[in-house]
Amino acid sequence: MTAATHDEWLRRAKTLELPRTHLIDGAEEAGGGSTFRAVSPRDGQVLTEVADGGPAEVDAAVSAARRAFDHGPWPRLAPAERGRVMVRLADLLDEHRAELALTVSLEMGKPITDAHDIELRAVINTFRWYGQLADKLTDESPHTPPDALALVTREPAGVVGAVVPWNFPLTLAGWKVAPALAAGCTVVLKPSENSPLSALLLGRLALEAGLPPGVLNVVNGNGPVAGRALGLHPDVDVLAFTGSTAVGRHFLRYSADSNLKRVWLELGGKSPNIVLPDAPDLDKAAAIAAWGIFFNQGEMCTAPSRLLVHSSVAEHVTEAVVERARALRVGDPLDPATEMGALVGEHHLDRVLDHVRTGRDDGARLRTGGARTLTETGGVYLEPTVFDQVTSESRLAREEIFGPVLSVLAFDDLDEAVALANATEYGLAAGLWTADLSTAHTVSRALRAGTVWVNCYEEGDLTVPFGGMKQSGNGRDKSVHALEKYTELKTTWIQL
Repeated sequence: MTAATHDEWLRRAKTLELPRTHLIDGAEEAGGGSTFRAVSPRDGQVLTEVADGGPAEVDAAVSAARRAFDHGPWPRLAPAERGRVMVRLADLLDEHRAELALTVSLEMGKPITDAHDIELRAVINTFRWYGQLADKLTDESPHTPPDALALVTREPAGVVGAVVPWNFPLTLAGWKVAPALAAGCTVVLKPSENSPLSALLLGRLALEAGLPPGVLNVVNGNGPVAGRALGLHPDVDVLAFTGSTAVGRHFLRYSADSNLKRVWLELGGKSPNIVLPDAPDLDKAAAIAAWGIFFNQGEMCTAPSRLLVHSSVAEHVTEAVVERARALRVGDPLDPATEMGALVGEHHLDRVLDHVRTGRDDGARLRTGGARTLTETGGVYLEPTVFDQVTSESRLAREEIFGPVLSVLAFDDLDEAVALANATEYGLAAGLWTADLSTAHTVSRALRAGTVWVNCYEEGDLTVPFGGMKQSGNGRDKSVHALEKYTELKTTWIQL
């Protein structure tokens, strides 16, 4: 846990040296010379000017990754050696933990305690876990007739384009990059234009760890230009994307319009969190419900944004959530005492406030929050917001808000709860609170979600896969299963 004080983090922020260029073929490149401003949502101040990439920079990065894959040492290294480089990278991330956490906090508004203790812990563990896994994978030799030998080998898929969002800029980059590297692939990473700085620092440390030039390239730029160029590039073999469902559709089109590259998508969510009257601890369920929707400013695809509560306990649970929302400390992300920081930017705040206005117009009851706050800071802050009396047909109940806005819906029986939970185009995650073992199993099976948490929320580790159903995407991050995205199965049949 970070022991630095608010004043210490402020001092470090003043002397922090931030990257400004792309990272292509092992070198920092300014590209064509155009730039964009990296603005901190903490106070609206410009952090730095960052090189703005387009098709030319993407092509240079993909070409470097192609050469590194076709002719370089990385895919041909012994898996144990690849693993050692990745573990060295994990060690370097740990050594630079404060610098990386500060960069994340400044560029996207995450509280420094969460950036240091949660985000950095996750990315360090990810590279270490996949580095240690690299030489533990085995191929297959199926049983064949006596006059033949069959081999099934898992080979690296090639050049991977990884496009990641701003809400967990290092964690989600790690979930894509680490298994791709462990498999022997080369990568072009396109971070969000809202959070390019931490990704560039990751690239620098990867080179220091011993990753050969061209194996990990980082290109900045906005999605409609740089992201599109990566999606359409004919030398990209695999595209892995985390972000909105709308943009995910674009990447599928880019694949169809180019080389039919495999596209793996982790998209939006409107996750239900079901509280039954027999929950082991209703107050704990309420506390976790509040934590889940307000953690990371609600900017999470898995955020339990729909609280489905049995009508017999709905008022008790809702009031407990409201009390916690009102007590939550919203403030400067660089203050270790802050529990909820800044939203990523003005445009995103406007979008969230539009949902708040629509909720009021639709007749939902605003129990707390719903307004911008801390305007004197110049930053982008919103009060923790709770609506109840939400109908299942409203935008509050159906659309991903991606902000600290909770919708409470009441139900009368278990069948209604499951129907409400599944009444969404998304299927990323769900929560269930019950003391009955049979209910836990039957309802978990009935929920159309990639992850179901029972009597908890957002728990797990790298041993378990993560991903969605329906319009929340396909494929899985984390666990051994993530390697399926970055490898090809080859069958070799030898007639003896």
